[in-house]
Amino acid sequence: MNQIVTRARILGYCMGVRRAVETAEKCIADYPRKKIYSFGPLIHNSRALQHLESLGLQVLPADDQGIESINPADNPVVIIRAHGVPPQTRDKLTAKNCIIVDATCPRVVANQKKASLRAAEGYIVIIAGDKNHGEVMAVEGSARYAGAPETYLVATSEEAEALPITERLEDHLKVLLLSQTTFSSKVYTAIARTLSIKLPSIEVVDTICPATRERQDALWELSEQVDGIIVVGGKNSANTRRLYTTAASICGHVCHIESADEIPEEFFSLPRVGITAGASTPDFIIAEVENALQRH
Repeated sequence: MNQIVTRARILGYCMGVRRAVETAEKCIADYPRKKIYSFGPLIHNSRALQHLESLGLQVLPADDQGIESINPADNPVVIIRAHGVPPQTRDKLTAKNCIIVDATCPRVVANQKKASLRAAEGYIVIIAGDKNHGEVMAVEGSARYAGAPETYLVATSEEAEALPITERLEDHLKVLLLSQTTFSSKVYTAIARTLSIKLPSIEVVDTICPATRERQDALWELSEQVDGIIVVGGKNSANTRRLYTTAASICGHVCHIESADEIPEEFFSLPRVGITAGASTPDFIIAEVENALQRH
Protein backbone atom coordinates (compact mmCIF):
# COMPACT_ATOMS: atom_id res chain seq x y z
CA MET A 1 0.00 0.00 0.00
CA ASN A 2 1.30 3.43 -0.92
CA GLN A 3 0.27 5.63 1.98
CA ILE A 4 -0.46 9.29 1.27
CA VAL A 5 0.84 11.65 3.95
CA THR A 6 -0.49 15.22 3.92
CA ARG A 7 0.50 18.16 6.06
CA ALA A 8 -2.06 20.74 7.15
CA ARG A 9 -1.80 23.94 5.12
CA ILE A 10 -0.70 25.78 8.29
CA LEU A 11 1.00 24.00 11.20
CA GLY A 12 3.85 24.29 13.66
CA TYR A 13 5.66 27.35 14.98
CA CYS A 14 3.71 30.58 15.06
CA MET A 15 5.46 33.91 14.66
CA GLY A 16 5.75 34.57 18.39
CA VAL A 17 7.23 31.17 19.26
CA ARG A 18 9.69 31.20 16.37
CA ARG A 19 10.79 34.68 17.43
CA ALA A 20 11.32 33.50 21.04
CA VAL A 21 13.43 30.52 19.96
CA GLU A 22 15.54 32.64 17.62
CA THR A 23 15.99 35.22 20.39
CA ALA A 24 17.27 32.52 22.74
CA GLU A 25 19.69 31.18 20.14
CA LYS A 26 21.01 34.71 19.51
CA CYS A 27 21.47 35.31 23.26
CA ILE A 28 23.45 32.09 23.60
CA ALA A 29 25.73 33.26 20.76
CA ASP A 30 25.99 36.87 21.98
CA TYR A 31 26.71 36.11 25.65
CA PRO A 32 29.07 33.10 25.63
CA ARG A 33 30.47 33.82 29.12
CA LYS A 34 27.25 34.61 30.95
CA LYS A 35 24.58 32.48 32.54
CA ILE A 36 21.50 32.58 30.34
CA TYR A 37 18.08 31.81 31.74
CA SER A 38 14.56 31.73 30.43
CA PHE A 39 11.95 32.77 32.97
CA GLY A 40 9.82 29.65 32.79
CA PRO A 41 9.89 27.20 29.87
CA LEU A 42 10.53 29.27 26.75
CA ILE A 43 7.93 27.28 24.79
CA HIS A 44 5.66 24.32 25.53
CA ASN A 45 7.71 21.63 23.80
CA SER A 46 10.08 19.42 25.77
CA ARG A 47 12.34 18.43 22.86
CA ALA A 48 12.79 22.02 21.71
CA LEU A 49 13.69 22.95 25.28
CA GLN A 50 16.16 20.07 25.52
CA HIS A 51 17.89 21.37 22.38
CA LEU A 52 18.17 24.89 23.81
CA GLU A 53 19.40 23.53 27.15
CA SER A 54 22.11 21.60 25.31
CA LEU A 55 23.29 24.95 23.92
CA GLY A 56 23.48 26.50 27.40
CA LEU A 57 20.00 27.83 28.22
CA GLN A 58 18.80 27.20 31.79
CA VAL A 59 15.10 27.30 32.71
CA LEU A 60 14.07 29.13 35.86
CA PRO A 61 10.78 28.44 37.65
CA ALA A 62 8.38 31.20 36.57
CA ASP A 63 7.76 32.38 40.13
CA ASP A 64 9.41 34.13 43.07
CA GLN A 65 11.42 31.00 43.80
CA GLY A 66 13.03 31.31 40.38
CA ILE A 67 13.87 34.95 41.01
CA GLU A 68 15.33 34.19 44.44
CA SER A 69 17.65 31.58 42.90
CA ILE A 70 19.39 34.26 40.80
CA ASN A 71 22.76 35.49 42.04
CA PRO A 72 22.99 39.25 41.31
CA ALA A 73 26.79 38.94 41.13
CA ASP A 74 26.41 36.81 37.99
CA ASN A 75 24.69 39.67 36.12
CA PRO A 76 22.87 36.97 34.14
CA VAL A 77 20.81 37.22 30.98
CA VAL A 78 17.11 36.44 31.56
CA ILE A 79 14.91 35.87 28.53
CA ILE A 80 11.24 36.75 28.94
CA ARG A 81 9.35 33.98 27.14
CA ALA A 82 6.66 34.48 24.50
CA HIS A 83 3.90 34.48 27.17
CA GLY A 84 5.35 37.59 28.81
CA VAL A 85 5.55 38.41 32.52
CA PRO A 86 3.75 40.87 34.80
CA PRO A 87 5.51 44.23 35.29
CA GLN A 88 6.01 43.30 38.96
CA THR A 89 8.18 40.36 37.85
CA ARG A 90 10.21 42.54 35.51
CA ASP A 91 10.90 44.92 38.42
CA LYS A 92 12.14 42.03 40.57
CA LEU A 93 14.43 40.77 37.80
CA THR A 94 15.86 44.26 37.36
CA ALA A 95 16.53 44.43 41.09
CA LYS A 96 18.47 41.16 40.75
CA ASN A 97 20.90 42.86 38.33
CA CYS A 98 19.64 40.84 35.35
CA ILE A 99 20.10 41.71 31.69
CA ILE A 100 16.52 41.34 30.49
CA VAL A 101 15.96 40.21 26.90
CA ASP A 102 12.30 40.45 25.99
CA ALA A 103 10.96 37.70 23.71
CA THR A 104 7.32 38.40 24.53
CA CYS A 105 5.11 37.82 21.50
CA PRO A 106 4.14 41.21 19.99
CA ARG A 107 0.47 40.22 20.13
CA VAL A 108 0.79 39.48 23.84
CA VAL A 109 2.53 42.83 24.33
CA ALA A 110 -0.44 44.52 22.66
CA ASN A 111 -2.77 42.67 25.01
CA GLN A 112 -0.80 43.81 28.07
CA LYS A 113 -0.75 47.41 26.84
CA LYS A 114 -4.51 47.42 26.24
CA ALA A 115 -5.16 46.05 29.73
CA SER A 116 -2.76 48.59 31.27
CA LEU A 117 -4.23 51.53 29.36
CA ARG A 118 -7.80 50.78 30.34
CA ALA A 119 -6.85 49.92 33.91
CA ALA A 120 -5.16 53.31 34.26
CA GLU A 121 -8.43 54.88 33.09
CA GLY A 122 -10.29 53.12 35.89
CA TYR A 123 -11.64 50.14 33.96
CA ILE A 124 -12.40 46.82 35.60
CA VAL A 125 -10.59 44.18 33.53
CA ILE A 126 -12.03 40.74 32.80
CA ILE A 127 -9.70 38.23 31.12
CA ALA A 128 -10.92 35.09 29.36
CA GLY A 129 -8.41 32.27 29.28
CA ASP A 130 -6.73 29.36 31.03
CA LYS A 131 -6.30 30.62 34.58
CA ASN A 132 -2.81 29.24 35.22
CA HIS A 133 -1.45 30.16 31.80
CA GLY A 134 1.61 32.43 31.84
CA GLU A 135 0.09 34.89 29.39
CA VAL A 136 -3.10 35.29 31.42
CA MET A 137 -1.09 35.92 34.58
CA ALA A 138 1.03 38.51 32.72
CA VAL A 139 -2.00 40.39 31.38
CA GLU A 140 -3.75 40.36 34.75
CA GLY A 141 -0.53 41.54 36.41
CA SER A 142 -0.29 44.38 33.89
CA ALA A 143 -3.85 45.48 34.69
CA ARG A 144 -3.24 45.40 38.43
CA TYR A 145 0.09 47.20 38.10
CA ALA A 146 -1.68 50.00 36.22
CA GLY A 147 -4.31 50.35 38.95
CA ALA A 148 -7.33 48.35 37.79
CA PRO A 149 -10.00 48.63 40.51
CA GLU A 150 -10.75 44.90 40.02
CA THR A 151 -9.70 42.04 37.75
CA TYR A 152 -11.53 38.79 37.01
CA LEU A 153 -10.51 35.59 35.22
CA VAL A 154 -13.03 33.38 33.43
CA ALA A 155 -12.62 30.25 31.31
CA THR A 156 -16.23 29.51 30.33
CA SER A 157 -19.51 31.32 29.75
CA GLU A 158 -20.82 29.59 32.91
CA GLU A 159 -18.03 31.20 34.92
CA ALA A 160 -18.83 34.53 33.30
CA GLU A 161 -22.48 34.12 34.27
CA ALA A 162 -21.48 33.30 37.86
CA LEU A 163 -19.15 36.29 38.32
CA PRO A 164 -19.85 38.07 41.60
CA ILE A 165 -21.12 41.13 39.80
CA THR A 166 -22.10 43.46 42.59
CA GLU A 167 -24.43 46.43 42.32
CA ARG A 168 -21.35 48.63 42.21
CA LEU A 169 -19.99 46.69 39.23
CA GLU A 170 -23.32 46.83 37.42
CA ASP A 171 -23.20 50.60 37.78
CA HIS A 172 -19.54 50.70 36.74
CA LEU A 173 -19.56 51.82 33.11
CA LYS A 174 -15.90 51.07 32.57
CA VAL A 175 -15.44 47.33 32.03
CA LEU A 176 -13.02 45.71 29.57
CA LEU A 177 -13.10 42.12 28.32
CA LEU A 178 -10.13 40.64 26.50
CA SER A 179 -8.75 37.15 26.07
CA GLN A 180 -5.65 35.02 26.05
CA THR A 181 -4.31 35.18 22.50
CA THR A 182 -4.47 31.38 22.08
CA PHE A 183 -7.95 30.98 23.60
CA SER A 184 -10.83 29.25 21.82
CA SER A 185 -12.68 31.80 19.67
CA LYS A 186 -15.92 29.83 20.10
CA VAL A 187 -15.70 29.92 23.90
CA TYR A 188 -14.67 33.58 23.87
CA THR A 189 -17.68 34.50 21.75
CA ALA A 190 -19.96 32.76 24.27
CA ILE A 191 -18.29 34.56 27.18
CA ALA A 192 -18.59 37.93 25.43
CA ARG A 193 -22.26 37.30 24.69
CA THR A 194 -22.98 36.41 28.33
CA LEU A 195 -21.20 39.45 29.73
CA SER A 196 -22.69 41.83 27.16
CA ILE A 197 -26.16 40.91 28.41
CA LYS A 198 -25.16 41.54 32.03
CA LEU A 199 -23.05 44.62 31.25
CA PRO A 200 -24.30 46.35 28.07
CA SER A 201 -21.56 48.99 28.25
CA ILE A 202 -18.69 46.46 28.37
CA GLU A 203 -15.84 46.97 25.90
CA VAL A 204 -15.08 43.67 24.19
CA VAL A 205 -11.73 43.40 22.41
CA ASP A 206 -10.90 40.57 20.02
CA THR A 207 -7.37 39.67 21.11
CA ILE A 208 -7.24 36.07 19.84
CA CYS A 209 -4.22 35.55 17.60
CA PRO A 210 -5.09 34.65 13.98
CA ALA A 211 -2.53 31.81 14.22
CA THR A 212 -4.93 29.87 16.44
CA ARG A 213 -7.83 30.25 14.00
CA GLU A 214 -5.60 29.53 11.00
CA ARG A 215 -4.45 26.20 12.44
CA GLN A 216 -8.00 25.23 13.33
CA ASP A 217 -9.27 26.17 9.86
CA ALA A 218 -6.41 24.27 8.21
CA LEU A 219 -7.25 21.24 10.36
CA TRP A 220 -10.85 21.25 9.09
CA GLU A 221 -9.58 21.39 5.51
CA LEU A 222 -7.18 18.53 6.21
CA SER A 223 -9.88 16.34 7.74
CA GLU A 224 -11.68 16.19 4.38
CA GLN A 225 -8.63 14.68 2.69
CA VAL A 226 -7.49 11.97 5.14
CA ASP A 227 -8.53 8.87 7.08
CA GLY A 228 -6.57 9.71 10.21
CA ILE A 229 -4.94 12.76 11.81
CA ILE A 230 -1.77 12.94 13.85
CA VAL A 231 -1.53 16.00 16.09
CA VAL A 232 2.10 16.76 16.95
CA GLY A 233 3.07 18.88 19.93
CA GLY A 234 3.70 19.13 23.65
CA LYS A 235 1.15 17.55 25.96
CA ASN A 236 1.29 20.76 28.04
CA SER A 237 0.60 23.01 25.03
CA ALA A 238 -2.92 24.47 25.30
CA ASN A 239 -3.31 25.22 21.59
CA THR A 240 -2.06 21.72 20.64
CA ARG A 241 -4.58 20.13 22.99
CA ARG A 242 -7.33 22.19 21.34
CA LEU A 243 -6.20 20.95 17.93
CA TYR A 244 -6.46 17.40 19.23
CA THR A 245 -9.93 18.01 20.68
CA THR A 246 -11.14 19.42 17.36
CA ALA A 247 -9.53 16.60 15.38
CA ALA A 248 -11.12 13.97 17.63
CA SER A 249 -14.54 15.50 16.99
CA ILE A 250 -14.26 15.33 13.19
CA CYS A 251 -12.12 12.27 12.45
CA GLY A 252 -12.33 8.65 13.53
CA HIS A 253 -8.60 8.04 13.85
CA VAL A 254 -6.75 10.70 15.85
CA CYS A 255 -3.71 10.74 18.13
CA HIS A 256 -1.68 13.36 19.97
CA ILE A 257 2.06 12.63 20.03
CA GLU A 258 5.22 14.48 20.96
CA SER A 259 7.64 12.53 18.77
CA ALA A 260 7.72 10.08 15.86
CA ASP A 261 8.35 7.04 18.06
CA GLU A 262 4.90 7.54 19.62
CA ILE A 263 2.97 7.04 16.36
CA PRO A 264 0.34 4.33 17.02
CA GLU A 265 0.71 1.24 14.83
CA GLU A 266 -2.74 1.67 13.29
CA PHE A 267 -1.66 4.88 11.52
CA PHE A 268 0.86 3.00 9.39
CA SER A 269 -1.96 1.03 7.78
CA LEU A 270 -4.29 3.93 6.98
CA PRO A 271 -4.45 4.90 3.28
CA ARG A 272 -4.31 8.63 3.95
CA VAL A 273 -2.80 10.26 7.04
CA GLY A 274 -2.81 13.96 7.87
CA ILE A 275 -0.37 15.80 10.10
CA THR A 276 -1.05 18.98 12.04
CA ALA A 277 1.00 20.55 14.82
CA GLY A 278 0.64 23.11 17.56
CA ALA A 279 2.16 26.57 17.50
CA SER A 280 5.08 25.49 19.69
CA THR A 281 6.06 22.43 17.67
CA PRO A 282 9.48 22.71 15.95
CA ASP A 283 9.89 22.06 12.23
CA PHE A 284 12.33 19.19 12.82
CA ILE A 285 9.81 17.17 14.88
CA ILE A 286 7.12 17.56 12.21
CA ALA A 287 9.65 16.38 9.61
CA GLU A 288 10.55 13.35 11.76
CA VAL A 289 6.91 12.29 11.99
CA GLU A 290 6.37 12.73 8.25
CA ASN A 291 9.54 10.80 7.44
CA ALA A 292 8.62 7.96 9.80
CA LEU A 293 5.29 7.50 8.03
CA GLN A 294 6.87 7.65 4.58
CA ARG A 295 9.67 5.20 5.44
CA HIS A 296 7.21 2.66 6.78
